[in-house]
Amino acid sequence: KLIVATQESQVAQLQGIQDKARANGVHDLVWLTAEQAKAMEPALSCLAALHSPSTGIVDSHALMLSYQGDFENAGGMVAFNSPVQSLDCRADGMVLQMADGTELLASVVVNATGLTAPWLAKAFRGLPAQHVPTAYFAKGNYFTLSGRSPFSRLVYPIHGSGGLDIHAVIDLAGGVRFGPDAEWIDGIDYTVDPHRADKFYAAVRKYWPALKNGALQPGYTGIRPKTVPQGAPAQDFVIQGPGEHGVPGLIHLFGIESPGLTASLALAEHVRALASNA
Repeated sequence: KLIVATQESQVAQLQGIQDKARANGVHDLVWLTAEQAKAMEPALSCLAALHSPSTGIVDSHALMLSYQGDFENAGGMVAFNSPVQSLDCRADGMVLQMADGTELLASVVVNATGLTAPWLAKAFRGLPAQHVPTAYFAKGNYFTLSGRSPFSRLVYPIHGSGGLDIHAVIDLAGGVRFGPDAEWIDGIDYTVDPHRADKFYAAVRKYWPALKNGALQPGYTGIRPKTVPQGAPAQDFVIQGPGEHGVPGLIHLFGIESPGLTASLALAEHVRALASNA
């Protein structure tokens, strides 16, 4: 991956990213001048860049199948299409009420339901309401490039630099898509508004000036599960165990945005530690 600065004011931010990475044990980020970055990616326009040689992409569906296989090999059982309607927090454990009328008694329950985690938590009887955040949604739209990718690496502009932080993402087939933007919405809606492409052209041309009009096509969207409204300071993952809400054996994962996929094993270890202490 290349993290790029396209304005003079962003060069210091780029240095800050390298310093923060080093402080967190990431020592392989390489500083590149504009000439060095262009030598790696001739289509790229920037003032400076960081090269992250250990960054890659993951087949998320294959990863989930692998997790499922490991879980089932360890004796676990996955029950798809089995909605939970409510949960009663009792002295002898937690009773889950399923949509088909089934009741399940459990000593440990992990609410890791993504976008709907706050909604589900509201249906947990015996859970103090002040521990359930309001659900907010920020849609991330992607547009795909018709034609060959101009890059052989992921290209990320400086985050929070004003405007849109539109990345160039290479997929497993070698194609490129640009995104995501941030579109705050009131409910779950995965449609892509083609008119949003206008802002994408302006954002992408900051680091790829040769992007031609009409080259971007609506791709797909993802929705970020937010626990704070638009305009509020960014919120990190919210992981609540009994120490926070007082219900033995109950663990909530709120606001787990897309970095949660990369951090999924670390999150699992943290949840397991909370469950062991429940």
